[in-house]
Amino acid sequence: MMDFLMLRLDAPLMSFGAVVVDQLNPTWRFPATSMLAGLLGNALGWDHADAQRLQDLQARLRFAARWECEPEPLTDYQTVALGQDFLVDTGWTTRGRPEERGKGEATSATHQRYRDHWANGVMTLALGLEGDDSPTLEDVEAALRKPARPLFLGRKPCLPAAPLLIGRRTAENARAALIAEPPCPAEVLGPRRRCERPLLIWTVETELNLTAASLIDVREQDRYDLRDWQHNIHLGSRRYGMGFQEEVE
Repeated sequence: MMDFLMLRLDAPLMSFGAVVVDQLNPTWRFPATSMLAGLLGNALGWDHADAQRLQDLQARLRFAARWECEPEPLTDYQTVALGQDFLVDTGWTTRGRPEERGKGEATSATHQRYRDHWANGVMTLALGLEGDDSPTLEDVEAALRKPARPLFLGRKPCLPAAPLLIGRRTAENARAALIAEPPCPAEVLGPRRRCERPLLIWTVETELNLTAASLIDVREQDRYDLRDWQHNIHLGSRRYGMGFQEEVE
């Protein structure tokens, strides 16, 4: 058995960034392991200098997530005219190093970007940590109750509408903890429509039984959602299970 923190992600906008291609910034349907590691690291007060701690935390994360109400896809179209006077000279990167612009047309034209989001959704998430290393689950729980910095769900404009932490459960794995969690209360959903067939995703543990009770249409998939925090690049994939939760009579 293992302890899990139960979180509720409720925000006007959420974004679970997938692999970026050129100016297209798509979003996955569920959070990435790397995104959750960054979220918890932010709550703990870490920054990018804590690359090894973030790497270790990412490796220990086990989670399962369930949409409570169907979110609406929303694409934010962004532009910036790079030829503006205040953008012409040398810029600065987030690592504090100067970045030379160059002289081609691409350095002075209008840059366009499309960023995908999920709007008006509510998600329940069970989150656990393998092993007893630091930070412990108690450390993470305390950080979520009183975060060191404001938290956001994928991108900085995606601020949660309510505190994330809703409880704690003990279960065999993250999937079991999530299935045991009752549906989101109607007063939280408000006018938003509850999912008729709640979709779950979970990190696959070695003891996973894909014919688990209370789930239908279960399958596995690989998601490239791991990050090399030291070099800020994709690290590889992790195996996930996905299925629909049966209605509870």
